[in-house]
Amino acid sequence: MKTVVVTGASSGIGLAIAELFITKGYKVYNFSRHRNEASSAEYICCDVTDESAVRNAFRTVFDKEGRIDILVNNAGFGISGATEFTTLESAKKQFEVNFFGTVTCSNQVAGYMRNQGGGMIINISSLAAQLSIPFQTFYSASKAAVNSLTLALANELSPFGIKVCAVMPGDVKTGFTDAREKGSSEDGVYSEILQKSVATMEKDEQNGMSPEEIAKAVYRLSQKKNPKPLSTVGLQYKSLSTLAKLLPVRAVNYIIGTIYAK
Repeated sequence: MKTVVVTGASSGIGLAIAELFITKGYKVYNFSRHRNEASSAEYICCDVTDESAVRNAFRTVFDKEGRIDILVNNAGFGISGATEFTTLESAKKQFEVNFFGTVTCSNQVAGYMRNQGGGMIINISSLAAQLSIPFQTFYSASKAAVNSLTLALANELSPFGIKVCAVMPGDVKTGFTDAREKGSSEDGVYSEILQKSVATMEKDEQNGMSPEEIAKAVYRLSQKKNPKPLSTVGLQYKSLSTLAKLLPVRAVNYIIGTIYAK
């Protein structure tokens, strides 16, 4: 039986991914801070920002299973607010979870996969990595960093039979929306535009894809011999991703501004 580790698999996209792999016959471990009693995944309490906890968690899985075939780096959260008034503490926390948590887990699993002759790391990124969203500056930046990490690791680990790729979802209807940490607009400088922007984001998310659709895309990637390094889910979001590559950067950024910053 193949073994899968999914970080942040207690809810949302992570939970959907874990449950789908279980139905496909995989042994699945959930690394997260909170347990979901309804989940069938094996739970290991693990904060991805704690390097020691991550190291111990992977050691526990390997000691039990003898191998780790797939890692899905899903743990993450979002913050919103004006860049000018977002504290460095909040910005660093965003990167600690979304980016450095992914780095830490990938680094810890790489040795196991290298020694066993292969494996796969799938990172959950975001379309916001390509289309930087105003008032979600640090979320967008953290996911752009995940994309850069993915591309670099794909080449570094390829000689050892380890595949690395990322899925970039667009809007997904999960508890992520309610969990977003919202910054203040400081004396009302950005108050009106910030409220409109966040309201637009949240409306789009609550009318977005289901987490199960993302889970299916992740599973399909896991079955490919040569997965695309970066891929998007859903026809609408694939079209947006393609436009972002074809149109001038100024045009793309203007369009995003008309949606989220007017």
